[in-house]
Amino acid sequence: MKTANDWAFADSPALVLMLDSGLTCRALSRPWRDRIDLPINEEPAIPAGDLLDLIERPELETQLENLFDQAGAISDYQVNLLIAGETIPATVSAWCASAGDTLEPCLILLATITDNCAEESVELEQLRSQYQLILDSAGEGVYGLDSEGRITFSNRASTAILGWKADDVMGRFSHEIHHHSHADGSKYPRIDCPIYASIQDGEVHRVENEVFWHTDGSAVPVEYTSTPIVQDGKLTGAVIVFRDISDRKALEKERELAFEEIKELKERLELERDYLRDEVNDSGSFGEIIGESEALKRTLAQVEAVAQTPASVLILGESGVGKEMIARAIHTKSDRADCPLVKVNCASIPNELFESEFFGHVKGSFTGAHQDRIGRLQLADGGTLFLDEVGEIPLAQQGKLLRALQESEFERVGDDKTMRVNVRVVAATNRDLATEVKDGRFREDLFYRLSVFPIEVPPLRERINDVMPLAISFLEKACRELGRESLTLTQNQFTSLKSHSWPGNIRELKNTIDRAVISSTSKKLRLDLALATGPRETLNAATHSQPATAYLTSAEFRELEKANITAALQHANWRTWGDDGAAVLLGLKPSTLAYQMKTLGIKKPTKDS
Repeated sequence: MKTANDWAFADSPALVLMLDSGLTCRALSRPWRDRIDLPINEEPAIPAGDLLDLIERPELETQLENLFDQAGAISDYQVNLLIAGETIPATVSAWCASAGDTLEPCLILLATITDNCAEESVELEQLRSQYQLILDSAGEGVYGLDSEGRITFSNRASTAILGWKADDVMGRFSHEIHHHSHADGSKYPRIDCPIYASIQDGEVHRVENEVFWHTDGSAVPVEYTSTPIVQDGKLTGAVIVFRDISDRKALEKERELAFEEIKELKERLELERDYLRDEVNDSGSFGEIIGESEALKRTLAQVEAVAQTPASVLILGESGVGKEMIARAIHTKSDRADCPLVKVNCASIPNELFESEFFGHVKGSFTGAHQDRIGRLQLADGGTLFLDEVGEIPLAQQGKLLRALQESEFERVGDDKTMRVNVRVVAATNRDLATEVKDGRFREDLFYRLSVFPIEVPPLRERINDVMPLAISFLEKACRELGRESLTLTQNQFTSLKSHSWPGNIRELKNTIDRAVISSTSKKLRLDLALATGPRETLNAATHSQPATAYLTSAEFRELEKANITAALQHANWRTWGDDGAAVLLGLKPSTLAYQMKTLGIKKPTKDS
């Protein structure tokens, strides 16, 4: 076969090429060589499909092959030329040629780009550039899809959002590129993809909460709209407009966290409000720590010594001596004074609610848990936790409390999140905890955890000189609260108060003064009535009124015992347990009192009775 330079059209100004029987280009004219940058001295071997768009015109390939077997020619056939990456509309003519019997037949193909086609090509390129500028000016990412879901165009914003360049995505399925899985990495089936649904059903699909995948493997939160393209009544593709909503998601997350924090703070403030409301009612029950006795001074010296340390304190003493006031003094003199002092009356917490009260719970963790609740331990974070009547904590719950105090961390009921707190513990009890430990009713390790620094509060009978200033303080407070004119204590009344044994300690003294003020109808304080109405005094008066040789029948004694218990219950407002309860006034355990009430048939009167 002739070489490229042997053909007469080698220097033709027209677009001419020669194809062999395999439809491979073996020679080209100079203009065509220039268009594809092929040197004049290089022998070509280019498939016709690389120069002519045979995919768009597959019948042209068949016609060219037939020209080798049949006489004739192809004239002015419309086809696109593929030159230097461009698609150029043109008309082609082709015929079979032979230079002799020894030469193989070949096809001469002449391509003509008409002025009109060239102008259309230029205009088309201008329109394409203009439309691309418009697309690139959009702030949202834009993808165009054909009817099968392949990407046909994209804009600059899509590259900025996802990192995929236009050349990397053209002709590829968008789902496989950036929409192949959910945010958690689970597979996103192509059949469920709303992008392709627009191509199938012709409907506009809007999605507000999904992710596209960046080239670096990260998930980009997006919202997008898939709009079908309809041409001549047929669905030919879709346009996808998407927006990066990472900033919005971050703001939503911050807002969600802020709402959770506000919710937690609101709950905490409500608890603190209720707690402070109780504190207002309870504070000053004994007034400030009043007295100058040597026994009280020793106790206050211990308070001064331990207050500024983080050591746990165990306050010991009889009921009513003012153990809570000592706890308040320790807190007030510590570096935690600006944080809350949270009191927990361990005797008043039902066993089944112990964990919820101490550690809090999450909504739905048990029946009745209708909302999240902050526990007392978390409420005292940064401050002091006062465990009053710590000896009343059930043995089964003591281990949980010990672990929380030792580790300074806990989990709310129903929650797997560990919370850390910084709490100073002050405990108080009127029990002999050493004996409780020996008898197996109190954990030894919890006892040593709480009693790093024990403080013994003296009973009122050991600081009898403090009775007078305490009584004067209680009298002023009672008159003020009850709206009475100021009353004073006489010297004889002072003597009576100092001679009393005060088994109920400061609480009994305060209650006595309150009763005296209530009983007074003039400017004279009726202390005689107040001292005679206590349960012990009532019983003593009844028994000592009988001659030494007299006796009571069993029924009479039961009636007297019933009257005595009823008097104590009425004085305690029918409360059987706690520091102000009838059991403490009678010197009984709450369970013993409950048994005696049942035996004697004593019941709390109803509103109708």
